[in-house]
Amino acid sequence: MALDEPKDTDETFDVDGLTYVVDKELLERVQPITVNFTAMGFYVSGRVDAGCGPSTCGSCGS
Repeated sequence: MALDEPKDTDETFDVDGLTYVVDKELLERVQPITVNFTAMGFYVSGRVDAGCGPSTCGSCGS
């Protein structure tokens, strides 16, 4: 997470007075994205697609 200005390749979201800027290509791979703020700072989570397809063992690249 970093401060940035929107570019043509970004999607912007206004939530509770804050504007979030996310690269469209990244958003497509990891959505939905959740941003939370805790005593330790920001916590960002999303679905991560490792791109390895279905697996019977539940992990990729092992």
